[in-house]
Amino acid sequence: MMTLKTFGLILFCGLLSPSEEVLSGLSCAVSPGAMQNVLSDAILQNGLLQQHLQGLVLPNIMGEGGLLNSPTSITGLHLVKVHLPGLRVALLPGVGVQLTIAAKLELRGNCLLGLLSELISIFLDVNITATVKCTNFDSGTVHVVTEDCLCIFGAIKIKLLSGLLSLSINDIVLNKLTATLPGLLCPVVDIVVNLVSIQVLGTLNSVIPLGAAGTIHYQMASLPFTSGLFLGLHLDGTVKQVGGSIIPHDSSPSALPLLLDKLLVLGLRQSFLNAALLLLIQIPPQTFSCTPEAFSSASSLQEAIMNMAPAGCSTCRGTSPLSISLMLSGNPLILLEENKATLELSVMIQVSVTPLDGPILNLLLLKADLGLNVHLSIVGGRLVLGLSLG
Repeated sequence: MMTLKTFGLILFCGLLSPSEEVLSGLSCAVSPGAMQNVLSDAILQNGLLQQHLQGLVLPNIMGEGGLLNSPTSITGLHLVKVHLPGLRVALLPGVGVQLTIAAKLELRGNCLLGLLSELISIFLDVNITATVKCTNFDSGTVHVVTEDCLCIFGAIKIKLLSGLLSLSINDIVLNKLTATLPGLLCPVVDIVVNLVSIQVLGTLNSVIPLGAAGTIHYQMASLPFTSGLFLGLHLDGTVKQVGGSIIPHDSSPSALPLLLDKLLVLGLRQSFLNAALLLLIQIPPQTFSCTPEAFSSASSLQEAIMNMAPAGCSTCRGTSPLSISLMLSGNPLILLEENKATLELSVMIQVSVTPLDGPILNLLLLKADLGLNVHLSIVGGRLVLGLSLG
């Protein structure tokens, strides 16, 4: 088994139209559903947004016309709990990604109604919608910005321990929260989005070792682009040998097939795989001893080869053991066809004899071209090439 690590691309792949070109040897497209799963896990399920919202402190609320038309003041108002029922993702063609986070906020503070002071609890539904863009591409990195953040408020529910509450308090509280919460919630969303972008985009700029033979450096080749169906990523995969020399590969455009309803589409050019195989397939020469004790048919094989020896080669006769050496010749090549992959290897086969009282004599040298069937699969975030004789 030989492996090519696909790093975090498995997080970032989805649906690509058949007319889209693939650049730089590797390309990936992200469906809205795949992005929604990834961002929901990172922002909501892992508690990142809750962590940054927890303990949020709001300004005091002052107003007139509370209970019995007495002055009203709410102080020490803070967020004690946030329920995040869901996150939705929409792709804006040519713009970026729109996130909509549904939240239910639970706020608590002290309420002074005239001369009566008691605890107050406020429950408020809000949808936070923001547009996320990638800008300023530079050497495989981009800057992620959050724009057009909008908070749309829904139902509000206020509770006092005494149960004494007038409708005017609802109006005062709702008006104040509507004016102040966007300025508090949107910066938090911006922080969280940038943290997630660092985590996720960081998987697209990494150096993967291929044993001791070299490395592959993955990074973005250009700014991500969006259509109504997918977010596309073009990647560079630089294959380097130990010592820093780069193995060139063709990065001209090609096309991916239409794969509907898939969460993962990764385009790898054949030339990129061939460059990587130069590092993956590092097989030293193999030598096998062929003696009558090892193989029942070895004596007849040995006799047949001895008969091919040049006339006058007296040292070739007798019971001297044969050796068969196998070594790679040339570069391995992988051929990709529809529903099929084949690895071509050129092998040199050398047959020699080692007399008991003389130097090694080479009897036969053959070149064989082998075709190996390749079974491709993804296991543990790695592209695995399983090889078998054709």
